[in-house]
Amino acid sequence: MSMMRWVAILLSSIAMTLPVIYVLSLPVAAVPRHGYRGNIRRIARVENRTFALFEPVIRRVSALVALVGGTNWRRRLNHRLEQADGFLGLLENELVALSVLGSLGLGVLAAICRSMTNCSLFIVPTSMVLGAALPFIQLNETIKGRQKEIRRGLPAAIEIVALCMGAGLDFPSSIRLVAEPHKSTRSALKREFRVILEQLELGGTRREALRTFAERVETDAVRDFVNSVVQAEEKGNPLARAIQIQGRMLSQKRSVLAEEAAARAGVLLIVPMVLLMGCVLTLLLGPFIVRGGGL
Repeated sequence: MSMMRWVAILLSSIAMTLPVIYVLSLPVAAVPRHGYRGNIRRIARVENRTFALFEPVIRRVSALVALVGGTNWRRRLNHRLEQADGFLGLLENELVALSVLGSLGLGVLAAICRSMTNCSLFIVPTSMVLGAALPFIQLNETIKGRQKEIRRGLPAAIEIVALCMGAGLDFPSSIRLVAEPHKSTRSALKREFRVILEQLELGGTRREALRTFAERVETDAVRDFVNSVVQAEEKGNPLARAIQIQGRMLSQKRSVLAEEAAARAGVLLIVPMVLLMGCVLTLLLGPFIVRGGGL
């Protein structure tokens, strides 16, 4: 029995060691070192020590993820990463690797907690699912935050662009005037304007640059702005006038949405206020009710 036990331990050790050796032997894909995504990655390593610590492990696991076939899901993930403006400078395989590591990490922590306490068995798979979903949840929150920031700042920026074009500047120069000041600040809208200028400087057309802008920021405000500029260019209408009208319309729409949100907030506060008044009345009248009932 002792010999069989040692043989079982040896086989188990080999079975656990071989996958690790296989993963370590895989070629690690080159990470972005230059360009905007490489800059985002360097900033993430400096500001986020946890990411800097686990980056080599993420790269190793991403080499294993690279063996999985399929291009559609990689294309969709790359598009989501572009919408999040790089998101730590990760590639699509590295994002999946981060999800795998999060699942294993929370799964191990849940297993340790379960061994120390009398928790339910379902805490382990639940923690693994949560760990796998956390990177994608953070990615979606980053995208929503950028869209909200761009939606708020776009009307004022459009009006400035219209004023500049009315003063004699062309469209790229007006966009540059809005995007250039305070380059050190991380403004999502200024970043998107700089992307438009980069595409125009590389020989892209105005329509292609604006269409890419609408794909990167999927909001109604950006879509309306892009459509108005493209239609004005196709029909030969004055571009400055079309942009000015669009800026006013976006400002009015934003005001209407703010008023609707304020009205909804008043209605939503009714239920908490009723519950709060009920608690206050219970605290005030409770002792009198107890004494009157002889309890």
